[in-house]
Amino acid sequence: MLITGGASGLGRALAERYAAAGARVLIADRIHPGELPVGEVSFIRHDVRMQDDWRRTLRWCETFWGGLDILVNNAGVTASGRIEQLQDDDWDWIIDINLKGVAQGCQTFVPLFKQQGSGHIVNVASSAGLLNTPGATSYNASKAAAVSLSDTLRQELAPFGISTTVICPGPIRTSLRAELHSPDPHLAALADQAIQDTPHTAQQVARRITDAVDKGHFLVLTHPQDRRALCLKRLFPRVADAQAARKWRRTATRLKAYDLHAQEEAA
Repeated sequence: MLITGGASGLGRALAERYAAAGARVLIADRIHPGELPVGEVSFIRHDVRMQDDWRRTLRWCETFWGGLDILVNNAGVTASGRIEQLQDDDWDWIIDINLKGVAQGCQTFVPLFKQQGSGHIVNVASSAGLLNTPGATSYNASKAAAVSLSDTLRQELAPFGISTTVICPGPIRTSLRAELHSPDPHLAALADQAIQDTPHTAQQVARRITDAVDKGHFLVLTHPQDRRALCLKRLFPRVADAQAARKWRRTATRLKAYDLHAQEEAA
């Protein structure tokens, strides 16, 4: 099993859980975790934005394992910001990691999976890519694209014996908090608070993911409240829209007050 972004957070929890079950795990990350999980676990320095890194990781799997059973495209970043405050660099950064990083992983390993006649792709997206909460335009779009990519591959690769799962967790207490990018300080504070307040841990979510992958499920929402919200959005869209609008109006009022205060200070 190859797990990108496996040095910390959800990726680390997945590596620990699979290693404890006896799986061979390769953690691919930009930063060495310091101490590897107990079990047959290896590390390779890997940036999901770099094609050379993907080719090197593929060669590692072929050389030391003779192939690969499961690819987990877990590496990702989070961001918030109103659309008018986002710059080109903000879009490039999040798309390069959350979408193109996933796409390059699939592009690199699908030929190997086809040659083997088997393989399982697990793409970690987010419930944000399904629920589309205002104030996180670039993040929502990148994760929605990852869901769409996964759904496409599910159909495209099934005839070759290749399975696909897309994971859509809500907020988790992980190191993503430290990598939150935003040109909008107030929205960043709200996103950070959501990460701090969530009762869901990486270990709990990792358990739900491994169970779903073992059962061959495609779309996995790990948080019960997100499953309820998605059902409401699909079955009663007007009710869901009204709820979302009320919540955003309260946030927008706070943002307006923040903007006025910032303008007064600047003046």
